[in-house]
Amino acid sequence: MLLRKLRYIAPMERERRVPRQTSSKAGKPEPLATPMEDTGIIDFEIIELFFFAYRDFVSDPDAILETSGFGRAHHRVVHFVNRNPGMTVADLLDTLKITKQSLARVLKQLIDSGYIRQVAGPEDRRQRKLYPTKSGRELALALAEPQSRRIERAFEGSTQQAREDVKAFLRGMRDRQKAD
Repeated sequence: MLLRKLRYIAPMERERRVPRQTSSKAGKPEPLATPMEDTGIIDFEIIELFFFAYRDFVSDPDAILETSGFGRAHHRVVHFVNRNPGMTVADLLDTLKITKQSLARVLKQLIDSGYIRQVAGPEDRRQRKLYPTKSGRELALALAEPQSRRIERAFEGSTQQAREDVKAFLRGMRDRQKAD
């Protein structure tokens, strides 16, 4: 098998590269008919449960956002600005781990639509603080309510300890180098 190029799988994992077949001289690869199995290292069942849980968790807000022409990036901005009114643009960039360019487009749309207000900082006029408007707060709640109902259904019959265990697990899933 001739390998000529390596490509990135994820920007967060620059050190992990997967070889990619790029030469037509290598012929057609043989199809594999057997499914991948769980191993001691990889638990495919949990990975798949995450895929399905995420798909369903974001489906309700996606439907609400679609009516305004917004997407998941808008959802994240509205959520964090509502959870931290007065946060700076720099704080939001750090929280979301996105580029200024990506945020600028989304933020402009939310400001122009009246969901977010941008105010110059009291000490440093270059600093931009972000606040939700009343309609921005209503949007954040409309997006969070179906997600909260989904979480409550999943916890139905669970103990408070189980809830705390899930929170600890999710905190552990965060990128430990960047986690708070």
